[in-house]
Amino acid sequence: MSRLKEKYHKDVKADLLKKFAYSNPMKIPSVTKIVINMGIAELAQDKNALQDAINEFALIAGQKPIITKAKKSIANFKLREGSPVGVMVTLRGIRMFEFLDRFFNIVCPRIRDFRGFETGTDKHGNCTVGLNDHSVFPELNLDKVKDTKGMNITFVTTAESDDECIELLRLMGMPFKNYEIVVT
Repeated sequence: MSRLKEKYHKDVKADLLKKFAYSNPMKIPSVTKIVINMGIAELAQDKNALQDAINEFALIAGQKPIITKAKKSIANFKLREGSPVGVMVTLRGIRMFEFLDRFFNIVCPRIRDFRGFETGTDKHGNCTVGLNDHSVFPELNLDKVKDTKGMNITFVTTAESDDECIELLRLMGMPFKNYEIVVT
């Protein structure tokens, strides 16, 4: 069992139960999956960019990504329907907890001028953060990385509100910028 999963079961669940006073312990929110998405704008100029992105993404996530394709043709972007535009991966289970641990403890401190994430939540208890530079992941060999790409990381939780989601991720170790939880 990963150490973050142990921390969740021992400490985080108890803190959430105390803070939000759930009537049933099964209502305590948890992280169900992580979706990592990277768009590749260089595909029109460089045909090897897709394979480079797949290889780098497989190192970062620990599993092979799928290729996302364009749904519509857009002439201004030289984009045809069905052409590849990016890669994505969905992490669940032990890989998800290992990625969370690496992201919170290794990657976040390596981000330049990092003061914490803004609370990018939707109204359904999910949180999305964006990175401008994927080279902060220690798995990548920086000599082989040709250009830096951004990525979006979405933490999908079972929380019913944004406050529950933010508190869950904060207790697990995600650094947030100036956020106060108001319990009603």
